[in-house]
Amino acid sequence: MVVADSGAVEVVVVEVREFDPERDCSEVEDVERRCEVGPGGKLSLFTDLLGDPICRVRHSPTYLMLVAEMFVDKDGDEEERKIVGMIRGCIKTVTCGKKLSRNGKNPLPIYTKLAYILGLRVSPSHRRMKIGLKLVKKMEEWFRENDAEYSYIATENDNQASVKLFTDKCGYSKFRTPSILVQPVFAHRVRVSSRVTIIKLPASDAESLYRRRFSSTEFFPRDIDSVLKNRLNLGTFVAVSSESYCAESWPGADMFLADPPESWAVLSVWNCKDVFKLEVRGASLVRKGFCKTTRIMDRAFPWLHLPSVPGLFRPFGLHLMYGLGGEGPMAVKLTKALCGFAHNLAKEHGCGVVATEVSSLEPLRLGIPHWKKLSCSEDLWCIKRLGGGSSDGSVGDWTNSPPGLSIFVDPREF
Repeated sequence: MVVADSGAVEVVVVEVREFDPERDCSEVEDVERRCEVGPGGKLSLFTDLLGDPICRVRHSPTYLMLVAEMFVDKDGDEEERKIVGMIRGCIKTVTCGKKLSRNGKNPLPIYTKLAYILGLRVSPSHRRMKIGLKLVKKMEEWFRENDAEYSYIATENDNQASVKLFTDKCGYSKFRTPSILVQPVFAHRVRVSSRVTIIKLPASDAESLYRRRFSSTEFFPRDIDSVLKNRLNLGTFVAVSSESYCAESWPGADMFLADPPESWAVLSVWNCKDVFKLEVRGASLVRKGFCKTTRIMDRAFPWLHLPSVPGLFRPFGLHLMYGLGGEGPMAVKLTKALCGFAHNLAKEHGCGVVATEVSSLEPLRLGIPHWKKLSCSEDLWCIKRLGGGSSDGSVGDWTNSPPGLSIFVDPREF
């Protein structure tokens, strides 16, 4: 509350309401531009949402975007409304644990209704005013109204402001620390061994394979069929030894799983390029010149496979590899072949990088090529139990469960 010299009373009010695409887009984009990731004066990552502020949640089963609007109430008259923050959230049903089937052999998934918070932004000039906290609390109200049992967020491990907001003020606890692995897309194609056959699966076969072999993996979405049939999904690919199968001899998922080869690997590719683009800002002219030189050398001598840095200092797209899995002694090498295939697919689509996110304990991560300087070795997922009990009681409180070897990263939330 501020009392002006004239004696008029001014009250600053922050109102949280649902995002209105008809009138809020330009203001939301302005806040996004002022909330670039990274401290001022250093390298920062800017996300261009291509004119669609809801793009990162609209492919989820249920989603909502809220904005924080500030205005001054002067003796009952409103003045100068402006958006100073926003938050996005979505809800889905995922695997939170597993139990043995009646025959005691195959694990069965235990599902829960899970909410996810992403894209929390507060204008730099309006921070330390509890606007972020107000946005989170309002979003959690919507989660509870829609019977979500848990809520989680992903943030950079070194983003102390975000970590403190969720763990100290909102009651979240640190839960999982997956790795984001990023590989640049080179000017040359990556060579994939001729001893490996890569087969693109029909959507029905991909769904069958994932449900039968990976549905008990933590965070596996129950609506995996919607993910695989989405227009942004570029396909699911299986790698096997060339001695096992060729593309023409694929027997179908049922026969494949009934008598699988000794080793195999699988992954799917999601086209993030059509959802958003990224841009690295704050680089010096020297750094930009060096990176450009590596690309020139790589194009001139592609047979040398020189490490080159793609054009990250202007908007670039990415492909996400998700649903990684496999079995057998050669699974790591087959995963590497699939990653090479995914790199070449990203090159055909004009992407700057190809990325994936895996558990820190994932055995197949050894087969995932990546650059450490572009990757995040320890992302942080925090979780909170909202109440209710939609999951099977045998799993207990998911927030206290130990991490498994693998997680299933939903591409709709990357």
